[in-house]
Amino acid sequence: MDIQSWYAKGTTFISGDTSVFYVREGKGIPLVCIHGFPTSSWDFATVLPVLAKQFDCIVPDLPGLGISTTPMSKDIIMNQTDAVELLLDDLGITEAHIFAHDIGDTIAQELLARKKEQKAKVKLLSAVFMNGGMFPEENRPRIIQKLLGSFMGPFFGHFMSSRTYDNTMNNIFSQEHPPSKVFLDSSWNLLLNNDGRKMIPVISQYLEERRTHIKRWRTPLQHPEIPMAMINGIEDPISGLGTAHFFQKLQPQSLTVFIENSGHYPHVETPEAVLSSFFKFHKSL
Repeated sequence: MDIQSWYAKGTTFISGDTSVFYVREGKGIPLVCIHGFPTSSWDFATVLPVLAKQFDCIVPDLPGLGISTTPMSKDIIMNQTDAVELLLDDLGITEAHIFAHDIGDTIAQELLARKKEQKAKVKLLSAVFMNGGMFPEENRPRIIQKLLGSFMGPFFGHFMSSRTYDNTMNNIFSQEHPPSKVFLDSSWNLLLNNDGRKMIPVISQYLEERRTHIKRWRTPLQHPEIPMAMINGIEDPISGLGTAHFFQKLQPQSLTVFIENSGHYPHVETPEAVLSSFFKFHKSL
């Protein structure tokens, strides 16, 4: 599905200064699909038709990405998590499974932290994580990510080009499944249309937030209260094999899937393998 068709089929929820675009499709128990940085809910377009056969899928754009917005200059993960909870509350969702990628993993960790504090607005039933910097010890952000998250971020963001974006994406996808030109052009143009050069440096602060809140976000994984799994594209140079091994050591009782010939975006690169692993996990619940 092209990006224009994806956004034509969705809806925008507005609450005060917060605007959240989302696609909802399917019937069954709710499944919240939380995308990564710096892309959008469109990342799930390929796997959604299969997921929607068994789940009521809610796939939002996180604020600052896609076409969702909310005022924020700090506490990125907290603000984005608040927006997800606002949306689910508006939709009357009281319980849900989570399927997360990249920054979405950290959103899921914050939701789990709120659950542990008994402050969550939605009962979480399970969580499946894909490649993301959940464990700062194993995360290897690219140089451009570090620069964008630094005090020089606004400067580098202002001059960020499609060539830089394309090179970064090509380097984090697997060689066997590189990003298509349609994926690169569509996701770059979407980023620009949502004031991306300004927002990328702001959102990039989440890299440091992962270290600031490491105990808060690690504890729910060390002492899991719901079933969890990791599906990992091991060719990912940022959060690939090392991240998968860390999760496996942390939760030896949980399912960890190592997908070969797949990089940072396994659900885009190798969707069939991701879906097979996802349903293997859910059949075990």
